[in-house]
Amino acid sequence: MKRTLSLCILFIALGANALFAQAYTSDETPKKHFVSSSFFMLFNLLPNPPSFYQLNYGYRFSPKDALIVEAITWKYNAPLGIPYGPSYEQPEERFPGYARDYGVGLAYQRFLYKGFYSMSHAMPFYQEYRNPDKGKIGTGFMLFLTQRFGYHVKLFNNQLFVEPSVAITHWPINTNMPESFQKLENKWNNYFLFEPGLHVGIKF
Repeated sequence: MKRTLSLCILFIALGANALFAQAYTSDETPKKHFVSSSFFMLFNLLPNPPSFYQLNYGYRFSPKDALIVEAITWKYNAPLGIPYGPSYEQPEERFPGYARDYGVGLAYQRFLYKGFYSMSHAMPFYQEYRNPDKGKIGTGFMLFLTQRFGYHVKLFNNQLFVEPSVAITHWPINTNMPESFQKLENKWNNYFLFEPGLHVGIKF
């Protein structure tokens, strides 16, 4: 996963380079619809993949505002609040199993200045807790909130786009964890700072 983190940082750096290489100009008649996903789904091709999948549909109801429906599933095998540092992805912090999440949520995107934007996400997740043999040992609910800041890069005559970003995530509700999972979860905060993101999409 250290390789994964390095790739994240690389993609954010590439996005930042594109930010300064291409000026953003507002469209007088922007395309109203778009579909997008996370470039990080490619990490599913790596050993020990995160099994992360995402599909978004967005509607731009003004040149500066959009509503987005997001469908996401992922699994995680350690508390999400472990910050980057010595404890990040250490074996002793891993759950005795993993959680598999399924959710459909909403996001609101607002352009602030040229291509810079902020985005607020609210994602309710149905969670399945599983042991190392993939047997289900419980179910729960998580409300996963994200505040994202990024830059919208137009590509190919504004038909495609790339959005490098950084986010603050917070999960104020996380229920019914098995006791062995909860013991590790209680050691860490219920938020994560500076999570990198890289969305790609097509407009129509």
